[in-house]
Amino acid sequence: MEVVRVKARFARGCGALALLVGVLTGCTSKPVLVPDKTTVNAAAPTPTIPATVMSLPGTLAWDFVNTLEPTLPGKVGLALLPVGGDKVVAIGDWSSGPGWSTMKVPLTLAALRKSSGNQVAAVNAIEYSDNSAADTLWQSLGSPEVAAQTVQDVLREGGDPDTTVPAARTRADYSAFGQADWSLSDQLKFTAKLPCLPQSDAVTSLMGKISSTQRWGLGTLEGAVFKGGWGPDPSGNYLVRQLGLIPVDGGQIAIVIATQPNSGSFDDGTAILGKIANLISEHLDELKGGTCPTGK
Repeated sequence: MEVVRVKARFARGCGALALLVGVLTGCTSKPVLVPDKTTVNAAAPTPTIPATVMSLPGTLAWDFVNTLEPTLPGKVGLALLPVGGDKVVAIGDWSSGPGWSTMKVPLTLAALRKSSGNQVAAVNAIEYSDNSAADTLWQSLGSPEVAAQTVQDVLREGGDPDTTVPAARTRADYSAFGQADWSLSDQLKFTAKLPCLPQSDAVTSLMGKISSTQRWGLGTLEGAVFKGGWGPDPSGNYLVRQLGLIPVDGGQIAIVIATQPNSGSFDDGTAILGKIANLISEHLDELKGGTCPTGK
């Protein structure tokens, strides 16, 4: 899978679009995004390009980098990939950090696969982000080492090749799994493949019923199934992030967003994600989704 991390460098016209997607498929008068040269490998074969890669840079990426991002008081990241797609497009100056409660998604899938008796804890862990319920799911998987490996195996199954789930707590007051460093791009790969994993419906159905108190950011988009995660670093400054699947033309598109507000405030973090979600909502008609391979 190819990852294109886009920097704030834009051009107009068909030639710029060709640089991004590797083929010239059409022309637009809208500004389009040019990736940093280090992301382009001329010798590599041209992959199948999801339609969203061609439509995203036309307006959403431009508005994000040139209009919205300069006004946001903090580091931010946005990445998109259609379900079934293979080309990650990531924008912004934030790239990686603890998964916090977004890691409850693969954890819950692992626990429900192990036992249907975990259903009540699964509901509370996903819909209400209840930490005690998530700990119950973690413990149901076995020893900390077995639990960590089981959740990590779900990540690998979901297309995340790199993320390591720790067995031991790295911070005494927080779960081991929540402190796993989960990059924007790896989280996106997993999210885009999540609907295609066996028994994933049991988790995504819960992601469509998130508590009203947590329906900020991606949760404001119609039809979104999503999960948020948030928590402070050792200095007390919050990271706020979300993963989600949004219905668009052609199927679903996976979107992950994150911010570290300059103030360190959780409320400022949710406000920033709200502004990003508002921008996404203005451009949903440009995005193309995807579906799972036949047989899911």
